Amino acid sequence: MHLKRWKRISQRTVIKNDHWSYRLDEFEIEGGSRGQYHYVHTGGSSMVIPVTDDGKILMVKQFRYLNQKESLEFPCGAVEEGLSFEENAIKELREETGFTASGLEKAGEFSPYTGASDEMCTVFIARGLSYSPLKADETEEFEIIPKSYSEIQELIDTNFIWDGLSLAAWLLAGKFLKDISAS
Repeated sequence: MHLKRWKRISQRTVIKNDHWSYRLDEFEIEGGSRGQYHYVHTGGSSMVIPVTDDGKILMVKQFRYLNQKESLEFPCGAVEEGLSFEENAIKELREETGFTASGLEKAGEFSPYTGASDEMCTVFIARGLSYSPLKADETEEFEIIPKSYSEIQELIDTNFIWDGLSLAAWLLAGKFLKDISAS
């Protein structure tokens, strides 16, 4: 079966800030139907799953304003203009955990809000960690929580970890974490 393609006729930015823009597109579907599509446009995001030399995975706890509760997550942030996804991952790792990595391995990418945003999140596994802090934004406060592979899986199974980006990243990262999943 052939799925009908949508063609953008026009696009305008309704609101823009430092992190994203709210856009309104006029579109046409093959066959003549027309409509409007409202969505959030971003430059993407980078998420990092940092693994220590002893096999612990660093997570960050932070307060999430929109949900009015604390969330346990992997370090992540919007890609800043001028940075690659990989460079942004290192910056976020340093800001949120105080560590940098000697190596990053791309685990994959996903769209966190299909239908509402064009954002793509790229997930990296970070190894060879060394302390090299970078000052976080004044609105960000983090508590670093080291967890084992099995502890993270248990926290997911019991719905303690509820952040959708972290859940998707964990699924992508599984094959890269086999060396620590048995411990």
